[in-house]
Amino acid sequence: MTTAWTAAFITPASTTGVTDEPASYLRREFHVSEQPIRATLHVTALGLVEPHLNGAVVGDEVLAPGWTSYRHRLVVSTHTVTDQIRAGANALGAVLGEGWALGRLGWEDRRNHYADRPALWLQLELEYPDGSVEVIRTDSEFTSHAGGVRENSIYDGEAFDARLEPVGWDLPGFDDSEWGATEEFDWPVESLVSPAAEPIRRIEELAPVEILTTPQGRTVVDFGQNISGWVRLKVEGTTGSTITLRHAEVLFDGEADFETLRTAKATDSYTLRGDGIEEWEPRFTFHGFRYLQLDGWPGELTADSVRAVVVHSDMTRTGWLETSNPLLNQLHSNAVWSMRDNFVGVPTDCPQRDERLGWTGDINAFAPTAAFLYDVRGVLGSWLKDLAVEQQEKGFVPWVVPDVLSTPSSPTALWSDVAVSLPWTLYREYGDETILADAYESMTTFIRQVADLLDDNGLWSTGFQYGDWLDPDAPADNPAGGKTDRHLVAAAYLYRTTREMADTAQVLGRADDHAEFTSLAARVRTAFLNEYVTATGRVVNESATAYALAITFDLLSADQMAHAGDQLAKIVARAGYRISTGFAGTPLVTDALTATGHLDEAYLLLLETSAPSFLYPVTMGATTIWERWDSIRPDGSVNPSGMTSLNHYALGAVVDWMHRTIGGLTATEPGYRAVRIAPQPGGELTSARLRHTTRYGDISVAWAKNADLVTVDVTIPEGTTGDVVLPWHPEGLTAPIAAGEHHWEYQIVEDAAGVALSLASTLREVADDARAWRAFTDVFARHYPGIPLDAKAPEAAALPISTLLDYVPGASAEFRSEIEASLITSSNGLPA
Repeated sequence: MTTAWTAAFITPASTTGVTDEPASYLRREFHVSEQPIRATLHVTALGLVEPHLNGAVVGDEVLAPGWTSYRHRLVVSTHTVTDQIRAGANALGAVLGEGWALGRLGWEDRRNHYADRPALWLQLELEYPDGSVEVIRTDSEFTSHAGGVRENSIYDGEAFDARLEPVGWDLPGFDDSEWGATEEFDWPVESLVSPAAEPIRRIEELAPVEILTTPQGRTVVDFGQNISGWVRLKVEGTTGSTITLRHAEVLFDGEADFETLRTAKATDSYTLRGDGIEEWEPRFTFHGFRYLQLDGWPGELTADSVRAVVVHSDMTRTGWLETSNPLLNQLHSNAVWSMRDNFVGVPTDCPQRDERLGWTGDINAFAPTAAFLYDVRGVLGSWLKDLAVEQQEKGFVPWVVPDVLSTPSSPTALWSDVAVSLPWTLYREYGDETILADAYESMTTFIRQVADLLDDNGLWSTGFQYGDWLDPDAPADNPAGGKTDRHLVAAAYLYRTTREMADTAQVLGRADDHAEFTSLAARVRTAFLNEYVTATGRVVNESATAYALAITFDLLSADQMAHAGDQLAKIVARAGYRISTGFAGTPLVTDALTATGHLDEAYLLLLETSAPSFLYPVTMGATTIWERWDSIRPDGSVNPSGMTSLNHYALGAVVDWMHRTIGGLTATEPGYRAVRIAPQPGGELTSARLRHTTRYGDISVAWAKNADLVTVDVTIPEGTTGDVVLPWHPEGLTAPIAAGEHHWEYQIVEDAAGVALSLASTLREVADDARAWRAFTDVFARHYPGIPLDAKAPEAAALPISTLLDYVPGASAEFRSEIEASLITSSNGLPA
């Protein structure tokens, strides 16, 4: 049972709210006359809280109560502590850190966004055999003092002096006669809510993979993986000696490089008590890091002395994919790790620098991938509640949630429209209509707000837009200045969200709203076509993002779609299959190519390794997704733009396409009531294995090709039906399946590699083979950079390659030989 909330918020009377103030230790003792049959502790704080009872930390949560829109939703953790209560004297306490409520947040260096001092709220309920309930609550009986935690900051780290830690402070009988008083802190009890998300916990530990001595003589520990969390020490040394731990994502010239942290110090320190072996880890900070620079270590550092503790929301893993290509497997792993590292209570942009904010655009781009990899109903459901209450209060959807920006957020495509697209994505994944019902007011408010901003032609043509954020062709100092018209991006995304809104209204039986939003979607589509698309399907800007949006959002007719797909394939080829899209286009470009019959080009784009590309970071040793495609430049240095996080999940959104195309699994009804399983192999892949846990159970898909023998194995759970389209099947077989295990095994006749290409082939014949064209243009560009190749020019398309080479000034025998080799290897199905 739970009694009414009667506890008060209390704060140390001496707390002033100044920067770098030591953490507050609060305690009180109480007497229990008989053993209760049940004891329940409810606790929260403004700041971060670590509750203690009778000499032990309560529960296994860390960084509690997490980060929510505190003024509206302050999460109360509940712990069963029956076994920790003793008949007789007991001691209850808590340590308070500054956390998100008080510490500096954002690059504007502002702090105290929610309060100017930490405050504890705690209620312990003791139920006795006779049915009576005794409540111990935060009140003036609590005393306060400082302890070993001298400084604590989410961005800057934690300083701990073990000599100042009051031994036994959380046990009964401790002498707190010199401790100070507490006083009530005014905070609305109406803000207290039960948890909607899983708590943040220590998830796993990583041992060092290498302990390095750098060229400058520093000690650096490599944990082999970029993570969010902290380091646990086991050390023995002299009293008063201090160990400094500085965290970094990358090494450059053998030294820890801190460029990606910006102003975040990300530095912990531990001052030894000096009475034997000491173990310590911080509790009120976290870092994004792979490397640890360790200064002041007494004696020899061994691998047993340090552990990296991985910390994030304790979500359940639900999605896996493994292929025959190790680089793709690492790309997938990088997306998984970046998601883990950025789900520390809030879906953030990065875990390491002076930001770590809940950017709406990042999660909007990545949401389908996130919902496949983990059960995100808790974390993202809670986050959407924060979005809705702040939207209601402020009149707009903030660009970051919770909102700590100093300026209002204007309605913006891909960022603000997360209010619509995220609930729809979660509904499609989990099949739960209450997700849509809970978000409905927020969704409709956003769409109607933007509808009022449209011009007379029905276009969202005014106001700030992020556009195709971080297009690799955008200026380093203007990430929004990509080559795709930002209002084209806005209009396309608005069409998608109005359709999602109409579909939501239909699911919930809101007939009038369905009609309203269907009409709005038609108006937006007509305006988009009139302004940005020719009758044949050419899209202005001629950028990969513009075509990807038009194709994947179904803005085009069937005839226009085919022409647009051809144009997109040419744009991708002209870019050498390197990335030319930002946040808006990257999650969609492989889908757009696949949907228009250009699967080979999609695989060439996926498998390219030169910068900028999906796999370039992998070849540079990345273990997470980077913010920029070239966050680390080929010489190993950090991109100096100031926006170079090595742990941003947004551009890992291509993993969603990998799940559906390589793994082959697509939900055709919400919640995977019905599925289509249609692997589309390419890029020399010979096998893949996918598993996904749905509300009905596990779905697994495995396919393999060994010479001319293909095997396909599929399992779907009770409650799910599906169709399987068998890859490489000589008859193009599609088979309906019911719950259970299914196996197919068949032989195929290998295609002759199409036209055998050579120097006698025409330019058009080479251009018609995506792999050959890529190989040919790569060789040409190495020898003659900047000279364009146009396979559409009538006077050139019909000429043999050997004839064309006669027109190339100074064409060497080596150049001709490389061209010939590229054509022969690519047309024979070998990697070129």
